[in-house]
Amino acid sequence: MSAIAGIYNVDKQPATLEHAELMMKELSKFPANDIRVWRKDNIFLGCHAQWITPESIGEPLPYYDNERQVAITADTIIDNREELFQALQVEKDKRELMPDSQLILLAYCKWGEDTPKHLIGDFAFMIWDEREQKLFGARDPSGYRTLYYYYNHSSFTFCTTIEPILALPNMKKRLNEQWLAEYLANSGTIDTVDARSTPYCNIEQVPPFHSISITEDKIKLTKYGSFFSGEQLKLNSDEEYVEAFQDVFQKAVNSRLRTHHKIGAQLSGGLDSGAVVGFAANSLRKENKRLETFSYVPPNDFKDYTPKQFVANESEYIKSTVNHVGGIKEHILDFNGKDPYTDIDSFTESMEMPYKFFENSFWLKGMFEKAHDQDIGVLLNGDRGNFTISWGSALDYYAVLLKKLKWVRLFQELDYYSTNVGGARLRRIPLIAKIGFPVIQKLASSKRPLQLPRMINSDFAERTEVFHKLESYGMDQSGWFPTTSIFDQRKNIMDRIYPWNAGNTLTCKLSLRYGLWKRDPTNDLRVVRFCLSLPDEQFVQKGFDRALIRRSTENILPDKVRLNQRVRGFQGADCVYRMLPYWDTFIREAKQLISDKRMLEYLDADVLNHAFSEIKHRPSSEYATNLNYKIMMRSLILYRFMNKFS
Repeated sequence: MSAIAGIYNVDKQPATLEHAELMMKELSKFPANDIRVWRKDNIFLGCHAQWITPESIGEPLPYYDNERQVAITADTIIDNREELFQALQVEKDKRELMPDSQLILLAYCKWGEDTPKHLIGDFAFMIWDEREQKLFGARDPSGYRTLYYYYNHSSFTFCTTIEPILALPNMKKRLNEQWLAEYLANSGTIDTVDARSTPYCNIEQVPPFHSISITEDKIKLTKYGSFFSGEQLKLNSDEEYVEAFQDVFQKAVNSRLRTHHKIGAQLSGGLDSGAVVGFAANSLRKENKRLETFSYVPPNDFKDYTPKQFVANESEYIKSTVNHVGGIKEHILDFNGKDPYTDIDSFTESMEMPYKFFENSFWLKGMFEKAHDQDIGVLLNGDRGNFTISWGSALDYYAVLLKKLKWVRLFQELDYYSTNVGGARLRRIPLIAKIGFPVIQKLASSKRPLQLPRMINSDFAERTEVFHKLESYGMDQSGWFPTTSIFDQRKNIMDRIYPWNAGNTLTCKLSLRYGLWKRDPTNDLRVVRFCLSLPDEQFVQKGFDRALIRRSTENILPDKVRLNQRVRGFQGADCVYRMLPYWDTFIREAKQLISDKRMLEYLDADVLNHAFSEIKHRPSSEYATNLNYKIMMRSLILYRFMNKFS
């Protein structure tokens, strides 16, 4: 909703207008409804405001409360407003028009540094407490809003983006090699395990689920919560679990429909985005409003090479959802002329850092562009659904039943599963045994699982001791979580804060660039805690994986989508196909990269040369799943970013 900025001179020197103007000028590339600054003595606060919610129209930010002697600048949408109004005893005639920033300020005056524990929504804010001479702020649990800072013991500078901090006098753009080492050593899509670090020396960020407090003599970061409540929900019947889920999920969806613009939603052919669209459209229908959906499909002439259990073009399932739900204006987008290669510079500029999810970059950005063109204020999605509302792997659950010797339940489930998916009931027992007892897999096969080779130069890795650091964060030498059960993997991902940084950084910065807010009800704190509190059997039932959401969307989604267990969407399968017109340029740049001595200080030359030799000849659309192609694209994205430091 806004980009915020500020400087607190802890050495008591006056906050200069020159520095304030430098920071705000850097934010001028983003659209804004209002731009304001507030200065007093040694503190400056700024806000480059985008009015998304009805209450934000005309909202004064920064805002100073003379009575309480506190000031706030905020980038926030709060979803539990009614709960907060009750707790803070806000008069009813003041509630409708009260902006979220002033609600946070009231919360701070009641709860102090415990304030973030009471907030549900997407937020980054900073509060100047004049009486205590303290700057206090926080970032939401998943890091949907970014908050960077620079601290040198005489002043503390913060901003939603990095460039305004770098624009200040005496700031130098220097590469943070420790960040880079973690980025390269991690084979997954996570950027770094240290959620506080950034690619720039001396510039850090407030991690998700953290608050920050700055006084004259110290700076303090505090983790203020967790996704895990520690309680398990026990209800009397399966139907009661469905009713309870529908209630909490509908609240999460409804709280994200708050905008004076149009409401949109990303829609694939699957369950997560389908559930969001179904629940949202039902609520909007009561207000005679229409939901606009945005769906990505490959070009018409793309030939789907993926295995039969995958589908690259989900339009058949998308249209089924649109027709069944009703009240929808659909936008089916093939993003003609867009590709992941020619978008690298634009994407790194938006992200202010390199990125790994290039396969989907062109359409992720394209969704924002198209939604902006349609005057969308809130763009709903279901990105986190795989770990929350649609959690539940049937085969992994059956492996648990096997290990616990629950034979009757296991064979009943296998009967259902075979009916739903096809094939003989006992055919999957060997696979289930391998999942439940990984040692069987190791003994039965000499093949190593397919994984991305290490891209990091071994000398660089040794110099930075990066693998020791990864190990201290629970990762193994592959740069990913150790091979454990899917249940442990889920706990690792939900319990740690660093897996959320990269993807949600993208969400924040594209939202800022296009003046709209991407919001995910499947990651609402109430929904996440509810789903994590459920017994496993609520997620796998009667041969269905992801059973909770399938049961909860009966009559909301078409059975073609709701009960589909045979095929899954493969988004980004056409990424290389889109690059074919630029393949020669791509290869030339890759050739430059593998001979760049500076890059070879960080990247493994042997891995790069092997990858280049494998893909330098005639390209194929199937390279989209080729590890050598992935290595070259990730390396080129880093190469482009590193050129900013030359």
